[in-house]
Amino acid sequence: MKCVNFDKEFRFYLQRWMKTGSKKYRSMDEMEAAMPEVYREFLDTPADFLAGEKPGEYFDRWDDAKFLVNWMEDYFKQRIPVPDILLNRISALGLKSENALMNVLQKPRAPREAQMCAMTLLREIDSLLPMDLYIQMQADREDDDEMADKAVEGLATMGARARDKMRSAFEGANDHGQEALLSLMCDFPADDGLFRMAMELFKRHPEKAAVLADYISRMGDERALPALQAMAASSETGYLDYIELRSAIEKLGGDAPERDFDESDPAYEALRAMDKTGMTNAEKDGEQP
Repeated sequence: MKCVNFDKEFRFYLQRWMKTGSKKYRSMDEMEAAMPEVYREFLDTPADFLAGEKPGEYFDRWDDAKFLVNWMEDYFKQRIPVPDILLNRISALGLKSENALMNVLQKPRAPREAQMCAMTLLREIDSLLPMDLYIQMQADREDDDEMADKAVEGLATMGARARDKMRSAFEGANDHGQEALLSLMCDFPADDGLFRMAMELFKRHPEKAAVLADYISRMGDERALPALQAMAASSETGYLDYIELRSAIEKLGGDAPERDFDESDPAYEALRAMDKTGMTNAEKDGEQP
């Protein structure tokens, strides 16, 4: 399929506009503010490169989701910018597009960028089809996993509809997967088993105390307080983590242990220096006539 470079054609259009239509603007800021309107004019103007068709209507003639999604994949394979108007057309077809998008997502040789785009579109059309795949991505995930992160966004959109399956996968997930799943499940009602596993994860990973404490506090179970307070009191806990732990403790209705920090904690020292600078500037501003 022919992959028209709409970005390049818009640049040509913009160059012509700069020679004529831009003259009525008094500054670059005004011209930049007009860009959305210029782009809308480009989409609504019959174009020679499309044999007189309007760019904004070019993809509307097709309603075959598989054809359009394959076209999208071809754009990625040819390394030509994928037109927003093509993605908008795929999204406008709603759930008619989900099977074709899933095919791209699961195709071993599909470009990674095409798969990420398919995940975005699946989220936009509110498809539940990738639910099982997304949950499996979490169960086996690495700490730094772009595809799994994208899957988290999809699961977040599915919300409570994915809760039971995420709960079933939680116990068998690795620690990175449990952290990701907990981020999604912590706002739903938690059973004793999930709470216990969340606390075990918290104890295994003191280096992630801040983020895990936030998830645990959102579960709303006061039984977490002793472990959170002990972590907050530990001399191994730095200032930034302490602040997050204190917030989690207070959210559960508890009292955080008092801690004294000094220049030995780089984060505390840096923030204190910023506070001093802010006070000095404020004082100087107050002295000005």
